[in-house]
This record gives sequence, structure tokens and C-alpha cells, in this order.
Amino acid sequence: MANFSGDRKYETCNQLFCSEETLTGISEELTFFAVLNIPLSVTAFLGNILIQVALHKESSLHPPTKLLLRSLSVSDLCVGLISEPITVITWFSAVKEHSDFCRYALNSSVITTFTLGTVSLLTLIAISVDRLLALLLGLRYRQVVTLKRTRMNVIAIWIISIIAPSVYFLNSHLTLWCGNIGILICLVISTICYTKIFLNLRYHHTQVQDHVHHGQVSQANQLNIARYRKAVYSALWLQLTLVACYLPQSIAGTLLINREFSPSLFLALCFTSTLVYFNSSLNPILYCWNIREVRQAVKDTIRHLCCPSPSQ
Repeated sequence: MANFSGDRKYETCNQLFCSEETLTGISEELTFFAVLNIPLSVTAFLGNILIQVALHKESSLHPPTKLLLRSLSVSDLCVGLISEPITVITWFSAVKEHSDFCRYALNSSVITTFTLGTVSLLTLIAISVDRLLALLLGLRYRQVVTLKRTRMNVIAIWIISIIAPSVYFLNSHLTLWCGNIGILICLVISTICYTKIFLNLRYHHTQVQDHVHHGQVSQANQLNIARYRKAVYSALWLQLTLVACYLPQSIAGTLLINREFSPSLFLALCFTSTLVYFNSSLNPILYCWNIREVRQAVKDTIRHLCCPSPSQ
């Protein structure tokens, strides 16, 4: 984030973001983004609390798959509880011209957002690989993809994500490149996985049609494939939504590296950050929309909270 043109060549990210000169003429817009993120923070937190309760109650989902979903939901919950409120505080402190406090808050915002974003990216890669293994391994899937192995992978994801922001203290410029490369890697790996999945599903569909003509296909087999296809589409929706919400910030980050810092670019970063945070509020909706068991568990939880039984 250093190496900007002009007299700002050697200024740090913090000085640029929290300087009075940067905010000239855009205080109202920055206040708008700060206020907008307050309800998004609340919905992200409450929505993912409901998802955690629903996944805890739900027993029909394969445990490793459920663990990956819970990990993704925890990262979204932490966004609403920690990262987004810190960002709101950063923007308000910048508007109020509390530059010293703004710099401390900005550091915290970057670290928490980078950490939780890395968790989301790596978890979605794990989910796409999990769906591919379920197709390729067949009956061996439950023997290979065990809860213990998945738990170790989830722990590794969180450890890597907590260590990753240390790059920010070494070189904030490098942090942007790491974020951009991370999104690109996530996109490439997931694209490869889902391409293989849909090619295999297409091939299987052709085989099923041939067997149907000969009366050799079982109803149970058709049901398993239909259930698997639905699980794949659920994971794909999560993947596409994350890319749609994260890619604009990657583009804005690239512009920040290659262009002079300006108030308009600052607002673009605020908008793309809001879009990233919106992803954490959107994911619980996608869970309920695509996963029938989770949707029913959420309904039951809300019904229990709103209309508790007389015995309670």
C-alpha cells in the first residue's frame, strides 16, 4: 500500500486512510457506509447464530460436511460480531478526525477481516473438494472423509488464517497481493472441482438414460444422485456468492496498488468492504434456501423462541 505517486510515495496505508485530506468532501458518504454496516452486522450475527443452532440440531447431514458448514458459519458470525463493528468504528473515528484512534482501529479491522476472509475462502475450497470426493469415491467416501480428518483440516484452516495477517505488519502492500492471489486461487480450485463434478454428473445422466431404456436403473440410485446434485448446487451457490462479494474488493485493491490514492478510490474501498461484509448476512439465507433440513430446523428454532411451550 506504499509506493503511491507524488508526495505520498512513502506514506503508509494508515496515514492515507485516516488523514483529513483524504476525507475532504466525502464525510457524508463515509457516514452512510458506517451506518449501513450496523444493521448488516446485526443480521450477520443473529442469522449465523440461528444457523449454528440449526446445524447443531440437524442430524441427517453427513458430519464432515456439517462441520465445514459450521466453520463457515462461525467465520460469518465473527464478521458480524467483531470485524464489521471494528470497521464501523474506524469509519466513524475517521469522520470525527480522531486520526490516532482511527489508525489503531484500522489495523484491527484489516487483521480481523483478513483472518475471517481467509477462513471463508479456505473453507469453501474444502467444501468444493469434499463434494468432488463424494462423487469420485462413491461408497468409499465415508471411509476416507471422516469426521476426525475433517476436524483436523478445519483446525489447520483456522491456524493458517490466524497466522496469515502477520504479513500485514511486514508489508501492507504485500497484504493486498496476498488477498488478490487468495481469491484467484480459490476461484481456480473451485472451478476445477465443480467442472469435474458437472462433467461426471452429465456422464452419469447419459448412462442412466441408457439404463432406463433397458429397465436396469434402480429408484434408490436415482434418489442418491438427485440428493447429491442438490448438495452440489447448495455448495455452488455459496461459492458464487462469495466470489461476487469478494471480487470487487480484489479489483479495488489492485487499483489501490497501481493508482494514486484519492477520495473516490477510498469510497470504492468502503463500498467493496461493505459488499464483503454483506456476504456474511447473505450466507444464512442461502443455507435456508438450499438445504431443506437446515431451513426446517431454523423454522423450528424461531417458532420455539417466539412461542415457547407452556411447560417452559
